Amino acid sequence: MESSIEFDNEEQMERVCGINDRNLPYLEALLGCELFAKGIRLTYTCPNEPSGNRLQRLLSRLKDYATVHEHISEAEIFMEYQGLRNTRSVMELAQNPEEEEPKKPSIIVQSRIAYPKGLHQEKYILAMEQKQIVFGIGPAGTGKTFLAVAYALSLLLSGKRQKLILTRPIVEAGENLGFLPGDLAQKINPYFHPLYDAMESMTSLSAIHRLEENGSIEIAPLAYMRGRSLHNAVVILDEAQNTTVEQMKMFLTRLGEQSTAIITGDISQVDLPRHRLSGLVHAVDILQEIEGVEFVLFDSSDVVRSRIVQRIIDAYAIDAENSDKGSQHE
Repeated sequence: MESSIEFDNEEQMERVCGINDRNLPYLEALLGCELFAKGIRLTYTCPNEPSGNRLQRLLSRLKDYATVHEHISEAEIFMEYQGLRNTRSVMELAQNPEEEEPKKPSIIVQSRIAYPKGLHQEKYILAMEQKQIVFGIGPAGTGKTFLAVAYALSLLLSGKRQKLILTRPIVEAGENLGFLPGDLAQKINPYFHPLYDAMESMTSLSAIHRLEENGSIEIAPLAYMRGRSLHNAVVILDEAQNTTVEQMKMFLTRLGEQSTAIITGDISQVDLPRHRLSGLVHAVDILQEIEGVEFVLFDSSDVVRSRIVQRIIDAYAIDAENSDKGSQHE
């Protein structure tokens, strides 16, 4: 199958193809097609019609993406490629032109929009919109923390919640920060860099600092949640696999009627002592049937960082499975 796509201008085409067309070999490897760029037109030859349709849809997505992004990396191309599973094919739309494609959920923070990259992310956004307590569980790179922060910011900046609280267990310091030098902010900031990174991708650093200064955003270790009642707030508990059962119970029972909790974690990365049961694992076991609570499970197919991360996660999962089988036979 041979076809082509025309860009609006040379700048848009360069953003998609990359400087010196460096993105073209990656696109060719991703879909098994040959691409040739000339002027503002990209011509491609694919081995069959389905792969040609996928490439056409991917290039259309990248054209839209290039209108607001100056540079497009391989990781971003792969994110858009994974997102293709959320939409009907061009062929389906052609066969049923009277049917509009269903709208996907999205998160709007000021002028920026976060779209789901896969079915699990779509389910995750819908769960956050509909449930009071949402657990996002899965490996690193699946977007669970980023989407949680984006959704929390959207609630805060739209006035639907008055406060955004970011918390996590500090098991690296044994939850005892007293021996570390500096004030509380200096002590805990290194542990919260991933959450700051997620916020900065959706709003400016100066806006984040203003919200911190007026108390709209609060960042604190999980131990500091004890004894509090959280009203009209959206609360994110990150790295929840490192909570104890007692800590998870303490956290969940802080919530008032107008509060929302989003709990994220990776149960394959527990740093607790071997004899301590993870509060996240325990919550999965006992809270599945509670009304208003939703669990969204991610896997390696949801990884949006790069293909190599997805492969690494799969390799470790296979190794862990083989180790478990070996221990059972001993």
